[in-house]
Amino acid sequence: MSAHPKPRPSSRAAPHGPLHWRQLVEWLSEDGVISADEARRTIARCSQAESAQHPLVRLAAVAMERASDGKPLDIEALTQYLAGRARLDYLRIDPLKVDVAKVGDAMSAAYAERHGVLPVQVTATEVVVATAEPFLADWVDEVERQAKRAVRRVVANPLDIHRYTAEFFALAKSVRAAQKTGGASGAASFEQLVELGKSNRQLDANDQGVVQVVDWLWQYAFDQRASDIHLEPRREQGVIRFRIDGVLHPVYQMPMAVLNAMIARVKLLGRMDVVEKRRPLDGRIKTRNPRGEEVEMRLSTLPTAFGEKMVMRIFDPDTAVKDLDALGFSPHDAQRWEELVRRPHGIVLVTGPTGSGKTTTLYSTLKRLATEEVNVCTVEDPIEMIEPAFNQTQVQPQLEFGFAEGLRALMRQDPDIIMVGEIRDLATAEMAVQAALTGHLVFSTLHTNDAPSAISRLLELGVPAYLINATVLGVLAQRLVRTLCRQCRQPDPAASREALDEFVRPWKLSGGWQPYRPVGCVDCRMTGFLGRMGLYELLTVTDAFKERVHREPSLQALRRQGIADGMRPLRLAGALRVAEGLTTLEEVLTATPPLE
Repeated sequence: MSAHPKPRPSSRAAPHGPLHWRQLVEWLSEDGVISADEARRTIARCSQAESAQHPLVRLAAVAMERASDGKPLDIEALTQYLAGRARLDYLRIDPLKVDVAKVGDAMSAAYAERHGVLPVQVTATEVVVATAEPFLADWVDEVERQAKRAVRRVVANPLDIHRYTAEFFALAKSVRAAQKTGGASGAASFEQLVELGKSNRQLDANDQGVVQVVDWLWQYAFDQRASDIHLEPRREQGVIRFRIDGVLHPVYQMPMAVLNAMIARVKLLGRMDVVEKRRPLDGRIKTRNPRGEEVEMRLSTLPTAFGEKMVMRIFDPDTAVKDLDALGFSPHDAQRWEELVRRPHGIVLVTGPTGSGKTTTLYSTLKRLATEEVNVCTVEDPIEMIEPAFNQTQVQPQLEFGFAEGLRALMRQDPDIIMVGEIRDLATAEMAVQAALTGHLVFSTLHTNDAPSAISRLLELGVPAYLINATVLGVLAQRLVRTLCRQCRQPDPAASREALDEFVRPWKLSGGWQPYRPVGCVDCRMTGFLGRMGLYELLTVTDAFKERVHREPSLQALRRQGIADGMRPLRLAGALRVAEGLTTLEEVLTATPPLE
């Protein structure tokens, strides 16, 4: 990794202590980088409100105009100027040139986070450490003693330091774990990607380097709790991204030759056509996580403008055995849900948008119901996860075998419990109703905003009200929200308790609310969130509700009756989780429909 020295402005001696934005503006004016008028405007603007942002980030947002050409000073230009002022080298961090294993040995993640520094290179004689606070050096002696090497400080963009602290130390942790296991992945390193890409020879899916890097990538994804791995081609390079807690995180960039070889390797293992790149392909693969448990991944490729893209959906082996508390059910709803799913026959619906956790809830529930005394059959599109306790069937539209045909076939298989992936049309709805009327317990999903809307959707599809009343037992609507990282969350005195009370007051619920705010640490990849939990709205079909369906099936009337029968709306469920300090009000407001 190269650090580029910049011209040193001739000025008075550099100060000691934390950088302050006002001092930086004065220096920029003294050195003629900005005009005196621009300095006055910037100081007036920044003095209006306090901010916890780093001075470089704060001033970059102001977009001060450079005196020489009138162009705005972005954060990289400001960082380069600061490096020159501090008589240190400026560095643009390149993740491809960092040996993450050595970075992790130079200092602990907690120490790097505490001091806002990041090791970027370790040689036999020195440790190169990036900082955005060049006038703070109280940590240098301690690092030199620990690393037994001289420390050379360089100045880098504070946003890059913040971002790569999470990524580099997470990678370093995974490397150490791989090396301890002594497996093939222990020899792999992302540094190999660069070396492989530099070679002029055609990379093959069976090359030892490619094999090792793919194995290592999977282990790293498992270690980071990723639900999806994205291998994405770009014009200049390939990109790896992980979806963690519902949010995509950039993980690494690599030469396109290596990305293509990795995709070919995964396709080979998934028994997919390695040569076919013009049309989308699907496949499955099984491997093992660091705990030795079998993990299944669903593979999907898609041709794009710059080449073949691949997404690997990871299915956590613990998903199907979570109890209701682990899923996020409150005691109030857990008891009502258990009573509902233990009924001998009828229809139970789970509703919510794509990615709201419906499949996890259904699999977890069916797993507990699937004893040796009952026959559990499913018809899905696609089969999300292979579960030995179920008899699972994949719909095949090209063979005119859809959900309705699958349900009709299942009825001749002596089932006790049936799970239909989704009710999309009247034919499937009618088959589900017939199955329930003939003594079967039927689970299925719908895409609606809340629980009462599921009843309206069935009516819209053409299912008569009397059949809905005769078969539907209840509807569970759900959403997923990120949970606050317990390592770094902090009480939020600025959080509006009035906003929480607004949600909970109509339900006569009160308590010592203690909202928290996200902070960010290495454990949570500087996001402030670690993991996700479900928010649930459970509607049970009572005699009073059936009367509404029969006489007044408007959505507002159904919602009012559901609440009267004990349904807690999604936003209320979220507000209670905020009050418990588990998530934030912003997460809940983003994920849930408004109260009406």
